[in-house]
Amino acid sequence: MSDIPAYVVVSPCRDEADYMQITLDSMVSQSWRPTLWVIVDDGSSDATPDILRRYQADHPWIKIVTRQNRGHRAVGPGVVDAFWAGHAEIDLQDYDYIVKLDLDLDLPADYFKTVLGRMQADPRMGTASGLPYVPVDGGQPVPEGAQWDVSAGMTKIYRRVCFEQIGGIRRGVMWDGIDCHLARMNGWKVIAYDDCDAVRFLHLRAMGSSQKSIWTGRQRHGAGQAFMGTSWWYMAVSAVFRMLKPPYLLGGLLMYWGYLKSRLSGQPRFEHPGFRRFLRRYHWLILTRGRQAAVDMTEAEYAGAFDPERREKLPS
Repeated sequence: MSDIPAYVVVSPCRDEADYMQITLDSMVSQSWRPTLWVIVDDGSSDATPDILRRYQADHPWIKIVTRQNRGHRAVGPGVVDAFWAGHAEIDLQDYDYIVKLDLDLDLPADYFKTVLGRMQADPRMGTASGLPYVPVDGGQPVPEGAQWDVSAGMTKIYRRVCFEQIGGIRRGVMWDGIDCHLARMNGWKVIAYDDCDAVRFLHLRAMGSSQKSIWTGRQRHGAGQAFMGTSWWYMAVSAVFRMLKPPYLLGGLLMYWGYLKSRLSGQPRFEHPGFRRFLRRYHWLILTRGRQAAVDMTEAEYAGAFDPERREKLPS
């Protein structure tokens, strides 16, 4: 156990009875278990609390935090609020890594051993994950379509110092893109690995479908891109690309509509010195040079900003 870095997992959840036992079992079976797993029950009204109590009774490294039922599921800001409620229950200085983990996943037994082992070997790796796959009836799981240049939102592993320097995760849709861009601005590397079975996990519920429907999720993604500061031209290219994937045509149109509706209605945007300029240059490099070149060029350009000794105070 001495070779295992100290890491804490925080899992926001609400009404996850249909999936959570698979995630719980896959965590119990990890070859590198967390020092502590804080699960925040965000006002569940199904069997979630009963299931959590059973697992907590058998595994003392699981801690349950219960929040009041707010009456509805709220992805994005609601998930981040629940995450911070879990964060409030720990002393982050006791850990080398902090993980945000959803409860609708099936993780390989060596998932954390593999990803954390690679992060340990590269001191500049600030946030990492594997990539999500979706089960297919009667066939092999297929990639869900997430990009490898950002760590996956449903299972993000942060080096503690990186997490502190970027100010943790922001309240709002697209928090899981903002964090990766802020990490690169601070000289850190970011990746979602997809080169072996140990880092490929099953996402048991389709991305963007957890609140109302996948149609709502596509519009919410577009609104999130507007909040993050994505330019109209990059969003247009992204929407066309999405039209070529299920749900064909309509998925991309809804994404762009969500983006336009947010921009035209004057919704607030993420404000951080130099962030929007950084983001748009990164997107331009993706379109003109390709994603791999964009990552390599950006991480080389910002290498001078890397300072693991710098300590920041997280927002209260």
